[in-house]
Formats: sequence, C-alpha cells, structure tokens
Amino acid sequence: DTGHAGTSISAALGMATARDLQGRDNRVVAVIGDGSLTAGMAFEGLNHAGALHTNLTVVLNDNKMSISHNVGALSAYLNRVITGKWYNRMREEIDPIVEAIVGDQVASFAKRMEEGIKGAIVPGRLFEDLGFKYYGPIEGHDIPYLIETFERVKEIKGPKLVHVVTTKGKGYPPAEEKAHSYHGVSPFYRATGEAKKQKSALTYTQVFADTLVELAAEDERIVAITAAMPEGTGLARFGQVYPDRLYDVGIAEQHATTFAAGLAVDGMKPVVAIYSTFMQRVFDQVVHDVALMNLDVTFAIDRAGIVGEDGATHQGVFDLSFLRCIPNMTILAPKDENELRSMLKAAIAHPGPVAVRYPRGGGVGASVEGPVEPLEIGKAELVRDGHDVCLLAVGSMVHPSLAAARSLAADGIDAAVINVRSVKPLDTQLIGDYGRRCGLLVTVEENALAGGFGSAALEAIEAERLPHAAVRRLGIPDTFIDHAKPDDIRRALGLDAEGIRAATRAFVTARRADLGMHSRPDAPKEAAGSAPR
Repeated sequence: DTGHAGTSISAALGMATARDLQGRDNRVVAVIGDGSLTAGMAFEGLNHAGALHTNLTVVLNDNKMSISHNVGALSAYLNRVITGKWYNRMREEIDPIVEAIVGDQVASFAKRMEEGIKGAIVPGRLFEDLGFKYYGPIEGHDIPYLIETFERVKEIKGPKLVHVVTTKGKGYPPAEEKAHSYHGVSPFYRATGEAKKQKSALTYTQVFADTLVELAAEDERIVAITAAMPEGTGLARFGQVYPDRLYDVGIAEQHATTFAAGLAVDGMKPVVAIYSTFMQRVFDQVVHDVALMNLDVTFAIDRAGIVGEDGATHQGVFDLSFLRCIPNMTILAPKDENELRSMLKAAIAHPGPVAVRYPRGGGVGASVEGPVEPLEIGKAELVRDGHDVCLLAVGSMVHPSLAAARSLAADGIDAAVINVRSVKPLDTQLIGDYGRRCGLLVTVEENALAGGFGSAALEAIEAERLPHAAVRRLGIPDTFIDHAKPDDIRRALGLDAEGIRAATRAFVTARRADLGMHSRPDAPKEAAGSAPR
C-alpha cells in the first residue's frame, strides 16, 4: 500500500533482500516517477541497493511532472534526453562487432571511451555511479520496444535502472495539455475536459492563498514554500504575484522545513504550505530544526481532518496529536474562512513556530471582505451559551456542534458551544469556567482521539483541578479511515450534527441518571459572551 512519494525503491529492496535470504529467485521491480525521485528517501534506497548488489529493477517513469511541473537540478539533469532507441540499439549492435574485430583489450578500452561519451550525453551516469546498470532513455509509449527491453533487462544480474520517458495524460488531449489539473480530478465533461461546476463558496485553500498575497504586500519578509504542490496548496496564485518569493523544492517536505528554518534564522518569515498527511514526514525537522530554536516558521496545514476520496493514506487526522507534544509549537484551527485569515495574520506575527490547520474543500460561506484582523492566540470564543453541557469544538466541528446544540434544546438540554480556536496553548480559563458551570464537557475534533484535542482538554481539567467535571470525547477512533465521501465518513463516525447531538444527549442523560437529576428546561439563560456564574 502506498500513498506518499519516494518509497518504492526502499520497499522493493527490502523485498529483494528477503527473497535472497530465503533462497528464492523471483524478480522484484520498483516503479518511481521522476517527481518522486526528488524525495531524499529515494536516494537513500538507490544508495543502499547499489551497495548490496542484489537483483533489483527500478523503472524510472519520467514525464517531467509530479503533480505540478518538476523543478530543480535533478529535473534538468533528467531532461538531457536523447533518443533511447538509437543509443541502446547502436550499443547492442556495435559492441559484438568491435570485440570480434579488435579483441578483448581494445574492446575494454572502447568500453571505457563509451562510458565517458555516455556520461556526457545520456543522463545515466549518476545511477551507474550509484552501482546501477542504466538503460535508457526509452520511449515509454512504444509498447513493443518496452517489452523487448524488459525481456532483456530481466536476465541481467544486479541492480538495474530502466529510464522510461512518458507523457502525463497520454491519449486524452485535455489531460496532456493541463496535466496538473488531471492528477486528481473532480467530475468533468469527457467531451471537452471542462470541470463540472462545484459549490460556489470559496475553498479554504483559496482563502489561504489570497490572504497570504494580501499579507505579503504589507511585509516583504514573507516568503512561501511548497513541496511540489503549488496548485494544490494554492501557492501558484502567490507565485504569480511574487514569483521571486515562492520556492518549490520538489517532493522534499523535510528539506522544505529545514530550508524554512534557515530563512527564519536570518530574518525572513517563511510560510510552509503542506497537506496534513505530508506533515507526517517532517516531524524530526519540526522538532529539531524549527521548534528547538523557537524559529518564526508558519505551517499552513491544508487538508486537515477528514479528506475523503484520496484513500486511507491521505486522511489528515493525526497532526494535532503529533504536533501538540512539541514544545514552543502553537496550533490554531479556524471555524470559517474569515477566521482563517485572522489566524494566518496572527501566526505570521507570532515570534515562533505556528501551525494553522484547515480542512479540504469549500468553507461555510463566511464573508472575507475587509482588512485582515488578527486574533489573540490562546483565547477561545464562546459562540453559544448554556448551562447543562458544553461542547468544545475544534475548527470544522464548530458549525456541526452549533447545529447539534440547537437540536438538543428540543430534548431539554441547554448546551453551550465554545470555538476552541487555539488548540495549543489552550484557553484553560474558559474551559475551566464551563467545566465548573456545566460539569459536563464534550470535545469534538476531526483528529485521532489518541493524543488529540480531547486529550488536551483532559490535561486542562487536571491542571484546573476540576475532579468532578466529566468528559466525553468525539473524534477519530484508533483505526485508519478508508476511502469514502467526507460526509459519509463523518456520519459513520458520529461527527455530523446528528451524531454529535445523539452522543451528547446520551452522555447528559446517563449523567443525570447517575446523579438522580432531571432536565432543567426552565434554567435561566445568559446572553452569549457573558461571564459564567
């Protein structure tokens, strides 16, 4: 199973080594794209494979793209492509003739000359220096010749690399012309390639991109960094306005993070935009290169929470858990588009590492007009007052929690709702106040329950010395979430309005039964934002 780039060579080498240890003779093939080859892990695998000399074939699928167009020195290196057919067939035909005419010694000298010439004109010397026999570049859409090449290569012992040149989207003109748009597609008209109209609300990604452009106009120290995802993260828009302040480092999230750390050390304000699922790759760099020195790096974590139809590997449900434990780290999560703008401004102004996590897709339709106003880090927002139970909601769970609270009123349950906003540091005072007032707290998050916001709330209750406050945590259970529509996943997990209502109602009912209490429909209400009693 795979979802993150750069892993195939290491996995295949492990399989090949297991084969050797068990005395089997099957063949192992790793396929890797030229975009994925920019990942440092790919070179670690190549380096080890060349040293082990085991029988392994690596197919490099070179289409000059990952999701967006490839960048960097490696891409330029691979683009030094000559006709693979001509070179390899010439070598196959001439080598036996030279050997027959002039003998082994001259043939050996000719071979060394050939390697020198080959290193100058064919982008394969790098791989041969790493211990691989290099074959290519080969036209990847010439199927008969491709089969012929693989038939020959599979009989050669040791590590081999077959360099195959292809066209992304081959055979469908709209995909060939706009390959980056067809990496992962929403519904479109097959005849024209035009996308079908989606919801009109701005996406969180668009709001992030537009806000960053606006803030960059005010502060020339702001620079943006992406790991081969300028379109996916929205930073292509930033690059159009500030081409000299956008850095696409390729599929190299670890490098992106430490590169940002270096920029921050010398006075810049880097903003690193990475999907939540890919943030998993940079834990060490966040700890060692950013947080340890308390550097001014902002992480814009896109696709946080339930992502849906990108497979189990791309659900962004772990970032709160693995970031929350890091000293000096601040974590923010907006309830809507406008709050994202405010958080981004506050994050960039904050003198230390900040992660702003926001979901995939369209927002709730909040206005994004007017100047960007920063918010106070560490302060939660009371969005609905109540006396019986308090829902502590993070980010995308605020509006479903509000809907659940309105429904609970029909059950005689008066529910308060707090927009947590700042997961770290927590507003322990407001949480403590409502823990004392209600005695019942329900945490709601699109993150793993293990170590997530709910765990932070329990820690806050301990710190506030609220031994009688009971907590019910709603979030992602200890399992991987598979491919499905986001709304279907939330419904199955009880993270939609009805699920939150049902869980809260059961929690309050059970608590009242334990205490011999009854509902209090006549309990006095307080105005939203008023101080708790």
